[in-house]
Amino acid sequence: MTPRTPAVARLHRARWAMTLLFAATTAACLLVLAVLAVRTDGRSRTDELDNGVSHRADGLARTMYYNGGVLHLDALSDDDLARSAEMLGVLHAPEHARPQIRYARDSRAALPDQAALDEIWQQVRHDQETVLISAEVDGREYQWAAAPVWDDDTIGAAVLVGADPARTLAAHTRLRNWLAAGCAALVLAAAAVGHLLSGRAMRPALRGLEQQEQFLAEAAHELRTPLATLRLVVEGGSTSPARAPHALDEAMRLIDRLGRLVTGLLARARLEAGTQDIELTPLRLDQLVEQTVEELPDHTGVTLTTDAAIVDGDPELLAQAVRNLVENALRHGGGTPVDVSVTPGRVAVRDHGPGVPAKDHTRVFERRVTGPTSTGTGTGLAIVRWVAELHGGTARLSPAPSGGTLAELLLPQHPAGASSRPSSTSHTPSE
Repeated sequence: MTPRTPAVARLHRARWAMTLLFAATTAACLLVLAVLAVRTDGRSRTDELDNGVSHRADGLARTMYYNGGVLHLDALSDDDLARSAEMLGVLHAPEHARPQIRYARDSRAALPDQAALDEIWQQVRHDQETVLISAEVDGREYQWAAAPVWDDDTIGAAVLVGADPARTLAAHTRLRNWLAAGCAALVLAAAAVGHLLSGRAMRPALRGLEQQEQFLAEAAHELRTPLATLRLVVEGGSTSPARAPHALDEAMRLIDRLGRLVTGLLARARLEAGTQDIELTPLRLDQLVEQTVEELPDHTGVTLTTDAAIVDGDPELLAQAVRNLVENALRHGGGTPVDVSVTPGRVAVRDHGPGVPAKDHTRVFERRVTGPTSTGTGTGLAIVRWVAELHGGTARLSPAPSGGTLAELLLPQHPAGASSRPSSTSHTPSE
């Protein structure tokens, strides 16, 4: 597993911070909505309970009447409001006397105690309208409504209707629990979605960092050999005055090569970043390969065979791909000769080394893969395939006849074909 760079680690930390921020914001919004919903539900249930007992008490009070100072309760026996009431009683109080239970549908024990009845009666006499009050029965609190029954101009009795709020409270508690569970689930879902979205948002940045790392590795791979060769040439010229002119010429050639390499690297970086499009021009592939091979410091072990071939391509990128193929063969061919051949639309490089296992023929073209035939940084052959695909072609490895490895760069041919140079040449590049 490739270790994370500090920049990548910072991006991952930023992703988790964005996820937490997204989840916290969602949690805060849901909390506000849940609190409002719980309070609204609590008020509505309380109002519904109060309205229910008040409606029954008012309706039953209108069915009762006084006649000659006698309270008639006949309507309570068959009234739907009386049957639907949870608890029902009638208070009656002669003038200047304490209220007494005149009627209890279930039992006297189902109604509030005398102290509570006194309080209810006093409030009804004071307000002269239906009143709401909470009173306990057997240690449980109930909601009561008391509606006055008029005897001419005075209140002679009161209808008392009660309801148990436990059922309403239980429903309210269930709603609160469901809201808590739902909000928790939504926060987790929001965190997951936030993590996914932040990951997608950071994907271009991570891809850019990866491309930067790849570019640095490829630049080091491309520049390491010519810089080392230039150092040897300069050291050789400085120690031997007789070799100084030749060393100077060789150094200038290597400097020119380094300039082309830097230009190619910059072009490739712009292409991969999407800030520049590749410009394909018709070029002689055979001449490009000849020049590239001749610039290699250890090209004496290379046998070159070329046919005239014209392709549409970028000369710097194609030269880089050819150079990587040949250097890979020289480095991993076990010191054996390397044969390079150019035919229309094809550059083939063959070494006579131990060969590459069949299972690695595709894998070695992946970036950062090291193996028997790949470079130490795992970039050389990856660059070859990238250049080939950029030109609409491909690169492949296969076993060579009689041993060794055959590496091929396949490119689409230019419509002009190879008519400009019918003959072929075979030679070993001179020093």
